[in-house]
Amino acid sequence: MLEPFAGKSHYEFQGQRVVMGQRLMQSSSDIFLGWARGRHGRDFFVRQLRDMKMAFDGTGYSVVQVRRYAELCGWTLARAHAKSGDAATISGYLGKGDAFDQALGEFSMAYADQNEKDHAALVEAVGSGKVEALTEG
Repeated sequence: MLEPFAGKSHYEFQGQRVVMGQRLMQSSSDIFLGWARGRHGRDFFVRQLRDMKMAFDGTGYSVVQVRRYAELCGWTLARAHAKSGDAATISGYLGKGDAFDQALGEFSMAYADQNEKDHAALVEAVGSGKVEALTEG
């Protein structure tokens, strides 16, 4: 729950809060995106079970091409998120320095490092037979 940190939500259901945020950021939302409250009072958000979007296969591309693809993904993500806030207010909040840029860069590097650790742990678990993995192709 975010309420202790961000204040009371405008929405009655936590799942509704998540769905409304996703609808702000997505140019075309999942038609099955919705929310519900379970019988024990827990809130959920729901979406389609199969993500039918295409994935990028980076094999056979140069470093420059992959970097350009990553750049385009970043711009697309930024554009989607830009719908959810007032750019002038956000810019004023962030200020003229580069503290936010630096923090975001540090977070990104730490996140990438954690992904590598998680993947290594998964590979080890699969290798030891602790986890079963099915591969496609």
